[in-house]
Amino acid sequence: WRRTGHTVARDQPRRVLSIVRVAEVMSAATSAARLAPPSHARALRTHRRSATAPRRAANAPLRCVAAAAVERDSVSLVLLAGGVGKRMGANMPKQYLPLLGTPIALYSLKKFAEMDEVGEIVVVCDPSYRDVFEECAVSKPVKFALPGKERQDSVFNGLSEVRDGAALAAIHDSARPLVSLDDARRCFQDAMEHGAAVLAVKCKATVKEANDDLSIAKTLDRSKLWEMQTPQVIKPEILKEGFKLVNEKGYEVTDDVSIVEFMGRRVQITEGSYVNIKVTTPEDMFIAERLMNEDQ
Repeated sequence: WRRTGHTVARDQPRRVLSIVRVAEVMSAATSAARLAPPSHARALRTHRRSATAPRRAANAPLRCVAAAAVERDSVSLVLLAGGVGKRMGANMPKQYLPLLGTPIALYSLKKFAEMDEVGEIVVVCDPSYRDVFEECAVSKPVKFALPGKERQDSVFNGLSEVRDGAALAAIHDSARPLVSLDDARRCFQDAMEHGAAVLAVKCKATVKEANDDLSIAKTLDRSKLWEMQTPQVIKPEILKEGFKLVNEKGYEVTDDVSIVEFMGRRVQITEGSYVNIKVTTPEDMFIAERLMNEDQ
């Protein structure tokens, strides 16, 4: 990039940035993820630098950080399909409702079975729905585990079926049929490097904390808020250690990486896509159908 006279926006080193010619210096809100042409490069560098950020020497080369390698068949996918789905108001759990003619849960089963990194799939479901998965031919071994009373119990049961020697356990909600495998792969890589990672997107809505009487207590800083998705990927030995702590302390958790947080260990956010919605209401079904039709 130095030969061309362009400079890379330094706060997003992993992204593929496009070269854009501009007629005037762009504002901070629109210039963060772009390249500036030579006439504006110095202005952009000055604007983006933080006063406390370390400065790169004038002749120092730009470094490319290699993603952590995830070996073939080293990931055990735990597919959670034991939920009741009360909010959908249907006569069966939401993950088994047909979406464009296919049960929602099977989209995730088929997708992850295509990944070289995935070596097995552990489906956590009620025995009465096993035939849904057994009748779907995929190229990876499929095991089953019983659902628990709460999500963390279902994850624990699924983790108990993960094969010895698996490098990563990836927990995914079967009600998220639109997950991108490229995003999942990056999440695997981050978990391999840091021990735990989760797909997430920046919170778009203004979020306020309320008092018991529903009066507003305060407005939370949206720039620091992220909405968690799945897969949530953790090294099995870390997750097993975390479950031991959670069970000893009697903690209740609503997502999997919270278990790692209780241990005081790092969880890395892998930025995902807003398309990766969780289908929980009739409105979500409509949106998912539209998104899938557009993708086709």
